[in-house]
Order: sequence, then structure tokens, then C-alpha cells
Amino acid sequence: MRRLLAIRLLIIAIAAMVCVPPVGAARTQPARWEVVETDSSDEPADQSGDRVEVSARGGYIYVTTRREINVKVFTILGQLVSQGRLPAGTSRLRVANKGIYILKTGSYTCRVTI
Repeated sequence: MRRLLAIRLLIIAIAAMVCVPPVGAARTQPARWEVVETDSSDEPADQSGDRVEVSARGGYIYVTTRREINVKVFTILGQLVSQGRLPAGTSRLRVANKGIYILKTGSYTCRVTI
């Protein structure tokens, strides 16, 4: 009986060590946006100025806009991948895994497939 109890406690201890990362373990850096091209035109924003263009290629999500915007990218499960304030122009985000992502900016939401 004691031997069975000792084996169970050993299994629980091993499972706890495997599942819990050690204190001070390196954490992955959050995904960061990088500016590809800036839009420095002084044209007044019209109806098309509020438009956001989103595309995906080569493991990147590209966002093109004519004004500065706040952007959030989520996994299909709702986990935040990245958020940031993008300047006018084109910016891109490197995505580590292929899959479906949700991009949200203001009232605009779209699905992006990598």
C-alpha cells in the first residue's frame, strides 16, 4: 500500500515539474509591427481615407491605411497576438504559425488566413 502511494506521489511530482516552467524561464517576445512604407501625403482624409487594406503573404500580415490607427490581432481562439498603433502607410506583422487570425481596428474586423 505504501509502495503504491509512493509511486503515485512520484508520478504527480514528475508531472508537476514537466508542466510548470521553471522560475525565470525565457518568455517569447510579443509580435511587433514594422513599418514597410509611410504615407506622408498631406491630402485631407475623405471617405476613402478611412479605408484599411489587409493582406497576407510570406508569413506576414500587411496593413495599409491613410491615417494612424490602433490595431489588434487575435488567434481564432481569441488570444491576443499583437496590438499597436500603426502610422499612415503600410506596416507588417510577422506571424509565427500558419492559421486563421482576426484583425480588429476601430469598428473594422476581418479574418486573415496565413
